[in-house]
Amino acid sequence: MTTTPPEPNERPEVLELYKLAVEMADRVSARRGTANAFFLSVQSALVTLVGFGTPKLSESPWWVPLAVAMAGVTLSATWWMQLRSYRDLNTAKFTVINKLEDRLPVKIFADEWEVLKRDPIPGWRKRYAELGTSERLVPLVFALAHLILFAGTLSE
Repeated sequence: MTTTPPEPNERPEVLELYKLAVEMADRVSARRGTANAFFLSVQSALVTLVGFGTPKLSESPWWVPLAVAMAGVTLSATWWMQLRSYRDLNTAKFTVINKLEDRLPVKIFADEWEVLKRDPIPGWRKRYAELGTSERLVPLVFALAHLILFAGTLSE
């Protein structure tokens, strides 16, 4: 998509909007990191408690380990959906940032993304491995751990 360059007197306004958009994208990334730390802590504590409490859980009525497993899977699903939401939000923000860069003399983020896309990682799907993709695997691993622990309590 081609846009016309801004008039010389418009460029400072575009630059200020660009700075604001970049700062907002950075804040979203920081919030995502905080959310990851929260969910990782809660999930780790829950898996640890279940792991240590497995002998007691296996003596409990069937619905107790089921409730614990459902809580863990629900936390995992919530975490995964939140990560996806952050990804979508940052995608929108960087779309706007890239459009603003069309009106500036340099395109820092657009150029960086082009370099990442054309520099394949050996053995990895021929492109940059986005953090969001690998990051969303962690909640799935925890969901699987909760299901395995649930199955383990039922088999004892």
